[in-house]
Amino acid sequence: MSCLTGKSFNPVVNRRGVIAGLAGMGVMGLLAGCSDEGAPAGSGSGDAAAFKIGTIGPLTGANASYGTSVCNGAELGCKDFSTDELAFAFKSEDDVADGEKSVNAFNSLADWGMQALVGPTTTGASIAVAEVANSDPQIFMITPSASAPDVTADKTCVFQACFNDPNQGANAAKKLAEMFGDEKFVVFYNSGDTYSSGIRDAFMEKAEELKLEIVDEETFKDDSQTSFTTQLTKAKDKGATMIFAPIYYTPASVLLANAKDMGYDVKMMGCDGMDGILGVEGFDTSLAEGLYLMTPFSADDPKNEEFVTAYKDAYGETPDQFAADAYDSVHAVALALAEAGLAADADPTEVAEALPEAMTKITVEGLTGTLTWNDKGEVEKDPMVYVIQDGKYVAA
Repeated sequence: MSCLTGKSFNPVVNRRGVIAGLAGMGVMGLLAGCSDEGAPAGSGSGDAAAFKIGTIGPLTGANASYGTSVCNGAELGCKDFSTDELAFAFKSEDDVADGEKSVNAFNSLADWGMQALVGPTTTGASIAVAEVANSDPQIFMITPSASAPDVTADKTCVFQACFNDPNQGANAAKKLAEMFGDEKFVVFYNSGDTYSSGIRDAFMEKAEELKLEIVDEETFKDDSQTSFTTQLTKAKDKGATMIFAPIYYTPASVLLANAKDMGYDVKMMGCDGMDGILGVEGFDTSLAEGLYLMTPFSADDPKNEEFVTAYKDAYGETPDQFAADAYDSVHAVALALAEAGLAADADPTEVAEALPEAMTKITVEGLTGTLTWNDKGEVEKDPMVYVIQDGKYVAA
C-alpha cells in the first residue's frame, strides 16, 4: 500500500468548492503524512480533529488488484475532500476477500475510532460487514464495489456507490438490445460468484422480455478459470456471434486470449468488473480491441484527467472503475456530512443516524457520473457503455 507523500496536485476545484460552500469551511488543506497509518489525510487549521474514514479490501491474495484500487481511490478522496476545518484521516485494512477477516478488520477500524467506512470491496465481505455495521452501535458504511442487493437490504446505514447486480443486468440487456439486437448471444458467467450470477439472473429475465436471441449459456468457477476453450467451442458450434460476460477482468483476459487462439471471431461485452482489463499483467491488450464495457468510468475521458494524473503520480498506474467509485464514495461522505451539519468530532453513532437521510438529499457530480441515492441505500446514475479502440475507452 502506497502512502501519499511528497507530491501534491492542484485540487479539483469544482468538487471541493461545492463542499466548502455547503459547509462554509474555507480553503482546502494538503495531504500530510502516511494516511494508511491513520494520520490526517488533510491538514486543518488549528488543532481541529480529523474525521476518520476506514477502508477494507483484499490488499493481498488473488483479488488484491481490486482492493488496492479501492484503497487508493479512497485515500486520494480523503486528500482531495479534506478542508481546513474538516480534515479526513484514513486507514486501510486487508481482508483477503474473506468475510470473517473482513469483520475482524471492521472491528480493528472501529477500535481505531472509525466514523465512516468506505468499503468493503468484495460482495461476500460486504454482506458480512454490513450486518455488523447495521447493528448496535451502528457505523455508517458505503461500499464502492459490492453490488449484491443483500448488502443494503433491510439496513438503515448501509449504502452502495456502484450499481447493484439486478440494475446492471437489466441495463446490459437494454443496451445490447439497442446496439446489437440482431446478434446471437452466449451468456458466459461464474456460477460460483455472487456478482457474476446476480447480473446473469437479471440479464436473462430482461433479455427474454426484449426478445434477445440467447443460443447458449456457459459457466465456470474460480478454480477453472485458466482455460475456457471448451466453453467457447460449444458457443461457436451453436452459432453465437456475441458474448455477454459479467465477469472480472482476469478471467476475461483468458477468455479473449482463448477465443483468439481458436480463431473464434466474436464480439464481447462485459460490465464494471471487467474495467481494468488493459492493466492485466502479461495480457496482450490488442486482444481487447473492440471490447464493449458497461462501466461508469473512463480514465480516457478528459473530464477525469486531473484525477487520473493525480492517481498516476501517487500510485504509478492508471485508475480503474474500482478506484473511481471509492473516490466518489468519499466525496459522498463529505457532502453528506456537510448536509447533516456534522463536525469532525461527531460520534460514529451520530454519523450513522444522520448520514442516511443526508445521503438522499445530496447530488455527487462525480467521476462515475451524477450520483443520487434512494432511501434503500441504492445509487442512481446513468449507465454508460464504452468500446476499447486503439487502447482507449471510447463512448459507444
